[in-house]
Amino acid sequence: MNTDAHDTAVLGGGCFWCLDAVFRELAGVVGVESGYAGGTMPSPSYEAVCSGRTGHAEVVRVTFDPSQVSYADLLRVFFTIHDPTTLNRQGNDVGTQYRSVIFCGSDAQRETARAVVDEIAAARLWRGRIVTEIAGPVEFHPAEADHQDYFDHNPGQPYCMFIVAPKVAKFRKAFAERLKRR
Repeated sequence: MNTDAHDTAVLGGGCFWCLDAVFRELAGVVGVESGYAGGTMPSPSYEAVCSGRTGHAEVVRVTFDPSQVSYADLLRVFFTIHDPTTLNRQGNDVGTQYRSVIFCGSDAQRETARAVVDEIAAARLWRGRIVTEIAGPVEFHPAEADHQDYFDHNPGQPYCMFIVAPKVAKFRKAFAERLKRR
């Protein structure tokens, strides 16, 4: 899980285009890759995962420098940009492929994930009960090339304009001091 000074987080919170767009702007993140995790199909495709029959979630694999951003802070961002109280859905995206899930690569990540869930629940940032699944490590399958950095490449696409852009704006406002300097 740890490569040199970098670590990884695998997170699912609805459509991966939203998570991808936000984490690319977070200081300390050195890479973001959209993909699929947690299912049974050995080489899932976007179409197969969207069918809801593979068991995979749309996820992002975030590579980060823990000296610049902690795993806990990544999770705090994660819980700000998606609704962790809706089971198997984010807005109009419905199905297990859109579930809220944290795939932990170590016991330390699992402990941190539980602590952050407790913190978010205690702060009552969301009205409902947090239903985010905290799972163990799984195989990550990269999504097709056209799904990588989708928001940046397709800003005029309606889903990007009406779903992704507001989440990016919310992130930028809430974490203005944590944005990458360009």
